[in-house]
Amino acid sequence: MSAWLIGFPLIAGAAALAPFAARRWHRGMAVLTAIGVLLLAGAVVLLLIAATARPASAAATASAAGSGGSTGALIGAGIAVAGSSIGAGIAVAYTGAAALAIMSERPELFGRAMVIVGLAEGIAIYGLVVGIILIGKA
Repeated sequence: MSAWLIGFPLIAGAAALAPFAARRWHRGMAVLTAIGVLLLAGAVVLLLIAATARPASAAATASAAGSGGSTGALIGAGIAVAGSSIGAGIAVAYTGAAALAIMSERPELFGRAMVIVGLAEGIAIYGLVVGIILIGKA
């Protein structure tokens, strides 16, 4: 729970600062990159806190002893979902831009362009399915 208390203000602050930084400063992209690096560093710190956290009570110790290493499965599920979501975001960025470009020239290709963008979005769904499978094994 302490990881959320540390991480939520960090994420909320970065989310509030990013649009302001992009509009306000001439070097908006550099500022947004710095914010992204800070968020990544914060995420790594939160991951380390969550991985090294000890149970707070005797009941939590007993339930953790019976689970048999669920922390590794949960971290694996998080990595699977995060990696697939980032990959899908990159894929949708490129295919979406290409789809808009082709639709501006030939509007009748809307259906074909959306199928390609949908295939790129499927990457995130596959990662979510893998994450659910890993959580089910935890």
